[in-house]
Formats: sequence, structure tokens, C-alpha cells
Amino acid sequence: MSLPTMQTLIAIPSPINDIVEQLGANDLPYAIPIHPNLVHFTIGLFAIGIAFDFAGAFYPLEKRIFRFLALPVTRTGFHDVGWYNVLACSVITFFTVAAGFYEMLLAVPLPGIRSVIGQNAIDTMLWHAIGGVALLLIIVAMTIWRGYQRFVWRKDLGRQVTWLYLASGAFILVVMGVHGSLGAWLASEFGVHITADQLIAAGADLKEVLP
Repeated sequence: MSLPTMQTLIAIPSPINDIVEQLGANDLPYAIPIHPNLVHFTIGLFAIGIAFDFAGAFYPLEKRIFRFLALPVTRTGFHDVGWYNVLACSVITFFTVAAGFYEMLLAVPLPGIRSVIGQNAIDTMLWHAIGGVALLLIIVAMTIWRGYQRFVWRKDLGRQVTWLYLASGAFILVVMGVHGSLGAWLASEFGVHITADQLIAAGADLKEVLP
């Protein structure tokens, strides 16, 4: 960990002082941030779930194409993928949010910088945290809604999901994109948990300190 950053943390009474010696140049006790990687699981699983439910919903229009291509797919198969991906997304997102809060507590943004929309690092971080919790609750609600459609409301119907559910899922994906931009700015603009940015800010020579 860079000396100026370490001295700043030590000067502030905080439980972080108990692990400050274990932190690397990226201000984390491990080399690669966990939260950004889990975020891709959250987005990917949810996007796949909604996409396959769309495919299941439009199956009567697609059926002839699949037959022509000799693809042995069924409407139930599409909806199975949609359900299990949304379910997996709701589980993994708890870990995504937890890792995000842990890494946020150890974040040391570069000073004097504003994002492309004029926010400082703290505001960006807080909005990203609030948005993350909100998205977690929304994803869990969508999973419960999806489960009721699959097992109760539409269990005897070919199309397992309503058009409102699909529209809501598409809208949530747009919200995820906007919310993800806040997280991307924390890394690209403010250097949060970016080893090279933190070393440069500390005045280190990257050719000497990095392999």
C-alpha cells in the first residue's frame, strides 16, 4: 500500500487500522477486486433470464425457424433457462452487494476529481451503494414474481411469463446499465482499487514497482 495513503488511514481512528498493513497498492487485501467480477454475473444471469423468457414468449413465431434449422428446442426449455438464471441472479447478487460494501469501506478515491456528470467521488459512491441495494431488492422481487408465474398463476399455460414481467425485466436491464456507469466511473475516473492509479497518485514509478 502507498505510504501517503497508509499514513492517512493510520491517522484516522478506524477499525480499518487493524488491517492496514495487509492492504496492497489497490487498497485491498487481495490483488483483484471481487465486486466488479460479481457484477458481471448479476448482469449476465439476469439478462440471459429475461432474453430466454422473451424467446419462450415468442416461441410460436420462432417454431418454424427452429424446425428448419433442426434445433430440438421447446418453449418449456426456454422458460426453464429464464427461471433458473433469474433465480441464480437473485442469489449471486447478495454476494455482489456484500462485496461492494466491503470494498467501498476500503476505497480511497483520488482527490479533486469529478465524474463526467459533475459528481465527486463520495456522492458517486453513495449513489452506487444505494442503487445496488435497490437493485438487489428489485431482483429478488422479480424472482418471486417469476416463481409465482411458473408454479402458480401460469403453470398450465404455454407462455409462463406475462408481457408486463418481460417489459419490467427489459427496463431493469436499462437501469442496470445506468447504475453500472457509476461503478465504472469509480474505477476509471476516481481510481478506486486501481493499483496503477493509486501508485501514480502516491508518486511511485510504475516501471519500478510493477512487474
